[in-house]
Amino acid sequence: MKKRHAIILAMATSLALSAAEARADEAVSIGGSTAALIRPKAPKASVILMPGGDGSISVDSNGEIGSLRGNQLVRTRSAYAARGLAVLVIDADANLGAAIDYMRKVKSPVTVIATSRGTLRAARGIANGARPDALVLTSGFLSAQSGSSENVDAILGSPAALPRTLVIHHRQDGCRYTQPAGVDPFIAWSGGRARVKWLDGGEDGGNPCQAGGHHGFAGLDGQVVSLAAGFR
Repeated sequence: MKKRHAIILAMATSLALSAAEARADEAVSIGGSTAALIRPKAPKASVILMPGGDGSISVDSNGEIGSLRGNQLVRTRSAYAARGLAVLVIDADANLGAAIDYMRKVKSPVTVIATSRGTLRAARGIANGARPDALVLTSGFLSAQSGSSENVDAILGSPAALPRTLVIHHRQDGCRYTQPAGVDPFIAWSGGRARVKWLDGGEDGGNPCQAGGHHGFAGLDGQVVSLAAGFR
């Protein structure tokens, strides 16, 4: 009985250490830009997270993120790692193509997950030649009907440049730049390359374009992570 307890304790300790390792951030350089990496021991695939706002995450030498900590992708980065994915959170000035090349060496396939203004940066990166295996756009600046003349389909110009894409959008997103009305026109424009998953409920508070409301999927983090992590 004592031996059995010792084995169970050892297994539990090993699992706890593995989880801790998966959650630990480290700083890596991507073409001169500092990014935060979470690298499980045996990743199944890789994701690159592109936060919204100004995209400046202020990564220190230990990989700790100092800014945009409440952003939906930043606050859930460990949840992706817990699903066995290598996770790279990149700054606004990072070269997306270089980031994808870096993560291919960690583990393919590589999915880019971008939210809010991060969807614009993802589109610019793809327009400049970045080629992720898949793309997830959450609360995106998708089309002119989203409320902004600067949007993903305008940046890309043609759906031929769009990788296999999942759109995750809240039906009650109140941000004037990411209106739900912009989703269906984007899906139609994509010519079958994109599909949408709508979410409802959760919490809604504060600035409608910030992370504490439907725009940031407040109260729905688990659903967003499950959908995005499973798309590859």
